[in-house]
Formats: sequence, structure tokens, C-alpha cells
Amino acid sequence: MAGKPILHYFDGRARMESIRWLLAAAGVEFEEKFMKTREDLEKLRKDGSLMFQQVPMVEIDGMKLVQTRAILNYIAAKYNLYGKDIKERALIDMYSEGMTDLNEMVLLYPYLPSRDKDGRLTQIKEKSRNRYFPAFEKVLKSHGQDYLVGNRLSKADVHLTELLYHTEELDSTVLANFPLLKALRTRVSNLPTMKKFLQPGSQRKPFDDEKCVESVKKIFS
Repeated sequence: MAGKPILHYFDGRARMESIRWLLAAAGVEFEEKFMKTREDLEKLRKDGSLMFQQVPMVEIDGMKLVQTRAILNYIAAKYNLYGKDIKERALIDMYSEGMTDLNEMVLLYPYLPSRDKDGRLTQIKEKSRNRYFPAFEKVLKSHGQDYLVGNRLSKADVHLTELLYHTEELDSTVLANFPLLKALRTRVSNLPTMKKFLQPGSQRKPFDDEKCVESVKKIFS
């Protein structure tokens, strides 16, 4: 029997958080090994664990996978969160990729210099309200189903729900005009696996605060 996946990263969100969310949605227990120093990162690099010298890295099914999207796609395919056929997979990929721009802006926001944060927050608000959230609201309205693709949970729903939570942390009224997105967030949040993950004390990470940002700088500087 294969052991639990092991996630190698620092103790924060950034590019690993979507992997945590997807594993949680699939009901998969996982372990985490946190890098705390530059030496921890160098050890992974020197022992050949990081193909491109970068994290995140996930040990799963005898592999050491790197590159966030490759990891997410493997998890989605393994745990039936990737559609029933090639057409559904294409839509799931399109929606997931469509979130990437906004998701990157939100996840990297804590790491910006203070002088750049107001401008970035304005961008996040504008893009979420006027470009990305209307697009996904339209998808849900067009077919009237509970989930984005095929009327069943996929990685696109999990990624979008994560993005909704994270964007709301920066803009508490961002979903005011998107009732179907609010309903999707509630629906996904109430799934037993997700309900557990969203409880305090889970492996879900809080907003990357100043302490986390300073720790990350020490590891990667």
C-alpha cells in the first residue's frame, strides 16, 4: 500500500496551496515537510529531488513530481476530478488556466513591496469583478448545473472555490453581484472532505503574513 503523499515546501500558501486544496477535496491525507532554512532547500537540490531546482515538490506513487500544474493534473486524473472524456478535460483545463492570472496576483500579493500593494489590490478588484468572476458566473448560468463541467466536481471547481476564498480576504464584497459563484462556494465548502479542510487546525494555510514573508525571503535569498 502506497504511503501518504509528502509535500515539500515552506509553511505558507503560495504555489503549494492549490495542491493542498485538491488533495483535501479528493479526501487524500498528506504529510508536509517544511523548508525552514536555505540549507533545507539546498539539500533537496543536491540530492536530486528537484528536477528544475524548484519547489513545490510532491512525493506521490513513487515519483518526485515538480511543476505545480503537472502535480495538480496528476492528482485530478488519479482521483476522478478531471472530467469523463477529452472534451470535459479541455473545458476543465481552460477554466483552470483562466484562473491562473488572478490567482497569481492574489497569492503573490503578500510578497510585494509596500509601495506596490495599493496598485495591485486595485488590479485584483478590477480583474475579479469585471473579467474573471463574470465569466465563471456566465458558465454556471448557461447550463444551470451545480458544477462548472459535467455537473460533477472537478479540479476547476476546487480551484475556483479556493480563489473565491482568497480574493474575499482582500475584498470582502467581491462576490456581492455573483449569486451563482456564492452558491458554488457554499456547495463545495459543504462537501464532507472540504468541510474538514476548512475547519481551524487543518492543513489549510492562513494568509501569508509578514512573519511568513520574512521566512520565505531567508530560504530563497
